[in-house]
Amino acid sequence: MSGSVLSDGGALEGQRPAIERLLDANLDRAREGLRVLEDWCRFVLRRPDLVSRLKDLRQRLGRSHRLAYKLARHAATDVAAGFTHPAQQERHDPLAVVAANAARVQEALRVLEEFGRSLDPPLAQEASRIRYALYDLEVECLRGSSPEGSSRRERLVQCSLYLITSPVPNLEGVVEAALTAGVRLVQYRPKQDPATDLERLRQARELRRACQRHGALFLVNDRLDLALAADADGVHLGQSDLPVAEARRLLGPERLIGRSTHAPEQLRQAVREGCDYVGVGPVHTTPSKPGRPAVGLAYVAAAAADCPIPWFAIGGIEASNLASVRQAGAQRVAVIRAITEAADPGAATQRLLQELEAVR
Repeated sequence: MSGSVLSDGGALEGQRPAIERLLDANLDRAREGLRVLEDWCRFVLRRPDLVSRLKDLRQRLGRSHRLAYKLARHAATDVAAGFTHPAQQERHDPLAVVAANAARVQEALRVLEEFGRSLDPPLAQEASRIRYALYDLEVECLRGSSPEGSSRRERLVQCSLYLITSPVPNLEGVVEAALTAGVRLVQYRPKQDPATDLERLRQARELRRACQRHGALFLVNDRLDLALAADADGVHLGQSDLPVAEARRLLGPERLIGRSTHAPEQLRQAVREGCDYVGVGPVHTTPSKPGRPAVGLAYVAAAAADCPIPWFAIGGIEASNLASVRQAGAQRVAVIRAITEAADPGAATQRLLQELEAVR
């Protein structure tokens, strides 16, 4: 920008009040647009993961909104105050409002980036980072409004008991009994048995069909390839599995992504990354995670106080110790052996559901 007011120190000082007003106006514009998107995700989509990410962007801009910029504000002398465009009257579709506000934020951020380079370089850098983050968030806001994506997340919120499979004899029959008794969320963990991916895919598809018959959600542990091939509702990832961003890119915005967490910082990271739910545990030592120490009920209580998305306490939970997990704040639990190794999986499911529903 050689020769411009921003490349000449004296000219910049002469234009500083006007540029500060420009930055103030675009900070206001960007923050207002982000709030529109945030409230859409909060009240309509009911997506706390998106709300958390949008709120973070809005608060980051708020920290960059200097007092000097606000004091430079003078609406009475704004030559464009009150200007409107006919297109603003044509936004009858709520999604058009979402798209328009996302564009409004992106445009304001670009202005902040361009004019902030000389006057406020940290603001220019932050505006650039937020603008790129918003590109993906806009798509998630729009696609997350699809009936399929919204339905999966609405159903997830209603689930209190999460069945995770283990390679027991007659697994299909065990899952069918649990579904008949009321389980509405099943995760398939394809371990060593069956031995081939072809057999794992066959089994995953059979379990997915059973879940569909009962109106239940069906997830696959770790294996995105099996999840996509079986047309699952999503995947569950461990701490050492594929990054959430990569899983989201492959799965799309409509499917669900869960993440195992073992400490509050891992939980907060999963929320920041856009997970739809998290597992909290292991509450007790469990054979399914040999060598992993139990986190106890303190982490359950921390999740109850701080987690903005659905979460499931997991790890050695069964009917005999469910009361203490509930008292720590858990309203949702995930179980394996309490159902898969029960003499009567249907009756075990009913007992767990009765105790969970009593406090919902």
